[in-house]
Amino acid sequence: MRESYLVLIPLFLYLLATASLGHIVRSGRSWNDFFLAGRSLGTLQLTGSLVATILGASSTIGLVGLGYSRGLPGAWWLLSGAVGLLILSKIAHAVRGTGARTLPDLIGNFYGPSAKKSASALILIAWLGVIAAQIVAAGRIMGALFGYDWAWMSATAFVLVAYTAHGGQRAVVRTDLLQLCMIVAGLILMLAICLGSVPEALNDLDFPTSEQMGLQDVVSMVVVVGSMYLIGPDVYSRVLSARNPESARVSAMLSAIIIIPLAFAITSIGIFARHLLPEIRPEDALPLLMTDVIPNWAAGVTAAAFLAAAMSSADTSLLTASSILTLDLGLGSGVRARGMAALFVGSCSLMLAISRPGIISTLMLAYTVFTGAFLVPVLAGFHRERLGLTQNSATVGILCGGITSLMLGGVFPLSGICASAFAMVIVSAVEKRRIR
Repeated sequence: MRESYLVLIPLFLYLLATASLGHIVRSGRSWNDFFLAGRSLGTLQLTGSLVATILGASSTIGLVGLGYSRGLPGAWWLLSGAVGLLILSKIAHAVRGTGARTLPDLIGNFYGPSAKKSASALILIAWLGVIAAQIVAAGRIMGALFGYDWAWMSATAFVLVAYTAHGGQRAVVRTDLLQLCMIVAGLILMLAICLGSVPEALNDLDFPTSEQMGLQDVVSMVVVVGSMYLIGPDVYSRVLSARNPESARVSAMLSAIIIIPLAFAITSIGIFARHLLPEIRPEDALPLLMTDVIPNWAAGVTAAAFLAAAMSSADTSLLTASSILTLDLGLGSGVRARGMAALFVGSCSLMLAISRPGIISTLMLAYTVFTGAFLVPVLAGFHRERLGLTQNSATVGILCGGITSLMLGGVFPLSGICASAFAMVIVSAVEKRRIR
């Protein structure tokens, strides 16, 4: 732990600025304004918020850990996101054009109320794991500097619930822009310090595969993780908040371009850490760089940056889960219901974070279940009539894909996708035959 209180100054300034923005910028009382910012977000706001949301726990602590354990090919975690966003840019206008409020609402437009309810419940469960991973990351960053990880996890969850429930989508977007600036500044600073310490690490840059990460691992990661950016409910919350379909399309494309160099920069920090701090746990690489390698004044700046990364993803995920709980599962969209939803989701995520403190493992489980359940139904939904898919086929496909991924996803990451597609084809064929 750091003894100098120099690290507190940038942390205090960051938290003060975030809290102030969250209090000043407040969404209106209607569900449209609170959850979707009145569908008024332009390209700049959407792009900044998307990139900040993407650069969360998995893309900072987790990605540095992947760089430490797998080398430069670990960058595929974030590069997969770029692939997903580029594909999303081709259909973003269609997503925005549906006028849906949430991803389950979009699925309901395609397949009816039964599929919508199934999607809502499964996404809510999966997103508890996504939020939990961000809380773990924040606790690990602060715990490395001051100790008491669990206490910082609790404090993070409290702050998230407070400003997200108070400010809604507008507050989340504005704080995301501040957090993105903090993240980029911290990354540049840490990369410069590491490069000056061990320049010889640049010789260890095998890509696109390595001994620790083969082609099969890369393909699985591109499909599973990339799908989270193609059909993720938090990404769709941004697309559905766009001022118009064109803004949604351009922001998805720009976000993909921006995160490509960031993927290599963050992974490189992990490679530097492997030279500076051999024989540690990969996910401890970033916290230990802050405590053992970089100077006190820089530790505060980088800690604020990576705390911003965790918070910028967690607030979007919390708002997304809360919108599903209120709008799609019928809790109600009033002010009191929003607060209750945020408190419930935040509390459950905190308990999961304390009980399952692995970042990449927690996210990979949530991502695998989500992708297996929703990739095929969502993409096929845009062409449902041409493909001849029935409404019940989506419900069965979502459940089969999710359950298969939960049971077999750790060994066969793409098994849920195959099960979902197979179930939808079979159910549609059976139902059509009965009608004839």
